[in-house]
Amino acid sequence: MTFNPTQVFDELSSTTEKLFKGYETLQKMEDVAVATTPKELVFQKDKVKIYHYLRETPPTCKIPVLVSFAMLNRHDVLDLQPDKSLMKKFVDLGLDVYIMDWGYPTQADKYLTMEDYIDGYMNDAIDFIRKKHKVPKIHKMAICQAGTYSMIYASRYPQKLKTLTTYVAPFDFGARENMLYKWAEYLDVDTMVDTVGTIPGEMIDSAFSMLKPSMNISKYLGIMDSIDDEDKVSNFLRMEKWKSDLPAIAGEMYRKYIKDLFKGNKLINDEFYLGGELVDLKKMTVPYLNVYATGDTIIPNKSTLAVMDKIGSKDKTEYAFPGGHIGVFVGGKSQKELAPTVTKWIIERSK
Repeated sequence: MTFNPTQVFDELSSTTEKLFKGYETLQKMEDVAVATTPKELVFQKDKVKIYHYLRETPPTCKIPVLVSFAMLNRHDVLDLQPDKSLMKKFVDLGLDVYIMDWGYPTQADKYLTMEDYIDGYMNDAIDFIRKKHKVPKIHKMAICQAGTYSMIYASRYPQKLKTLTTYVAPFDFGARENMLYKWAEYLDVDTMVDTVGTIPGEMIDSAFSMLKPSMNISKYLGIMDSIDDEDKVSNFLRMEKWKSDLPAIAGEMYRKYIKDLFKGNKLINDEFYLGGELVDLKKMTVPYLNVYATGDTIIPNKSTLAVMDKIGSKDKTEYAFPGGHIGVFVGGKSQKELAPTVTKWIIERSK
């Protein structure tokens, strides 16, 4: 191995120059903002809120859409910035969009159950929108964990939904194809919940971080090449701001989520009970669009697609998105291809 002092000096000089330019860039920047698409609070129960995205013109689709994001993160990633906002795109394409904000659970919420979230908050929100718009059914969209919960909801209350669209949602937890599913098998969730009550968001995030241990290092090395580009730095900081905003999880809800779904795999095996009643996926008869990411390393495609043969819907469609779990919401193809396709599918079923 040959040591080249000139090459080392050039590399150090280049890095120093990048850091200096980066410092100048950061000095000029103000605090980055996320979730800036205009919306108003229209409903609240406990810490759960419903926002309605504002429109300047009447919607093309007269039947409203309620969107729910996973409780493990905030829904802000769906509206990360104006040119990478799935919610803004849906509004621009003519949908009348509402979004659920699950809030920030505290220790006071540790006894909230999955029944409270599905039969309670989700059902109350849907009833509110149905009443507000004087319609018997609304469209439902849901992402990841909320997609699982919305599928359970649709199996219990199909008469309240016009359609259901889920994105990268897990349904079959039996195939231990990635580390997240394998770890859950050995997780002592009873001890965890009994000890800490409400589960801190940082505890959940640490598990996701270990799926790709090098990611936290490589992302900072990657931004070094663009540290003098204000737009790219702003984009990077917006994503970091969203990733660091980690709500806690209600303990009893999390206990059932892990024991009955991740460990017991009861939903796909027709053994899952909610509120003392068996959840029958065959009763989920509303038109269904199942969006999955072909490069998803968090939720295996097999887990997402397994539900297609279990539900009772005759109108059911798979949508293969060429990207990763988060790319479904923030990638360029999300704006150019996914949003228009989903909007067209919904509008066609709004008649």
